[in-house]
Amino acid sequence: MGLLIFSVVLVTMIAVIIIDGYNDLVNYRNRYKNTYSQIDVQLQRRYDLIPNFVETAKEYMKHERETLEAVITARNSAMNASSRAVQNPGDPQAMQQLGNAEGALTGALSRLMVLSESYPEFKADRAMSQVMEELSFTENRIAFARQAFNDAVILYNTKSESFPTNLVTNTFNFTAAELLPEAIPEIKTAPRVSF
Repeated sequence: MGLLIFSVVLVTMIAVIIIDGYNDLVNYRNRYKNTYSQIDVQLQRRYDLIPNFVETAKEYMKHERETLEAVITARNSAMNASSRAVQNPGDPQAMQQLGNAEGALTGALSRLMVLSESYPEFKADRAMSQVMEELSFTENRIAFARQAFNDAVILYNTKSESFPTNLVTNTFNFTAAELLPEAIPEIKTAPRVSF
């Protein structure tokens, strides 16, 4: 009789550990997917602001067509990478592609900003100032959302790798989530300004 009670208690404890681990993994996975949706909202805001910025810049920078086209091309590439990442946040390939595309977009925008320094009337334009302020505000929100996403991914990955939850991870095919790398602009050194 004692062996039967011990067996029932042991099976019950194992079932509780499995159910608890599974539910925790689902909770953490849903949490990082939700935080990614916040990044997506901010990225979409950024993508929507860029055409306004480029249109304003076209009026003043008629000779900088290549740079303006590079910004639009980088924006379109980033939008495509973002739409793939939305389908499966945390997927290593999607996150890497998004990080690369965002890095290229940030680099193209940085080059445009450097060029804008050569056009004082462009910098003084009210519409340009407003778009620049909105872009700056959005960039800050993207950085905060990216940090929240990466924090949620770290919690999920830590939980999925910890014992005894890792047994549930392997049994039910929970995969590790990928951090979203910070978009690092292609321009890695400060531009030189001469007077």
